[in-house]
Amino acid sequence: MTSKQPGKLKPNDSSKALSFGEGLGEVDLNSDMGEGTGNDANIMPFISSANIACGYHAGDEETMNRTIELAMQYGVSIGAHPSFPDMENFGRKEMYLDEQVLYDIIVLQIQVLDTIAESAGITIHHVKPHGALYNMGAKDPAIAAIIARSVKDIDPSLVFYGLSGSHLINEAKNLGLKTASEVFADRTYQDDGSLTPRSQAGALIEIEEHALQQVLQMIKTGTVQTISGKTIPIIAETICIHGDGKHAAVFAKKINEVLKAEGIMISSPHRNIGT
Repeated sequence: MTSKQPGKLKPNDSSKALSFGEGLGEVDLNSDMGEGTGNDANIMPFISSANIACGYHAGDEETMNRTIELAMQYGVSIGAHPSFPDMENFGRKEMYLDEQVLYDIIVLQIQVLDTIAESAGITIHHVKPHGALYNMGAKDPAIAAIIARSVKDIDPSLVFYGLSGSHLINEAKNLGLKTASEVFADRTYQDDGSLTPRSQAGALIEIEEHALQQVLQMIKTGTVQTISGKTIPIIAETICIHGDGKHAAVFAKKINEVLKAEGIMISSPHRNIGT
């Protein structure tokens, strides 16, 4: 990756716990973009990081270009959102690929977005896997290690976004990558800290007040209430709002407003510049 102007890089060390003792703190708001949902322009003003589809589950060169331009307009950091090659199922079907094949498709997707970003004069800030690739990596350390290695081999200064408390975060840290522990505003949790599968009832949070309550609990108390009613610990460094959700634009706006009202700064985590 060649030297370019970084996109909205702020001095924030996301490896440190956020402090909210006086109503102050800092957190990242991210959303999956460039997926053809029609929500991007309505969500982008309220987030700090955009995860851009790289053509394997959604998007193409034109949508990547357009999404990067929109992110630059609002000072939003951009990241690659690689997935399994699965347009038909929006990247949400599990695939079991050879280790080298998996590594290669992740590297290729990051490189494609990086090339387009370079032409726009902006640097990729992070990588966040998509869909089934994300969920399989969260549960399987071998898959997580392949994803993390592909990111490090592209650029060790990239921030690695992964499910809080999962193998994605652990394996990325093992390789020395900067990580951002991700939590979800619009998804419910199981007792083991995993997301409730979309195939199960109650997987999605569709009521605005419930999403706001969950976000504030995760940030201010470091806990989340599971679908069974149990309270479990969680690290919240970046909050995801799914761009394809029915209420995504409304959730993004309201969460942004509530966080700011609480004195919480919305900012993307700092990269490991100089690594």
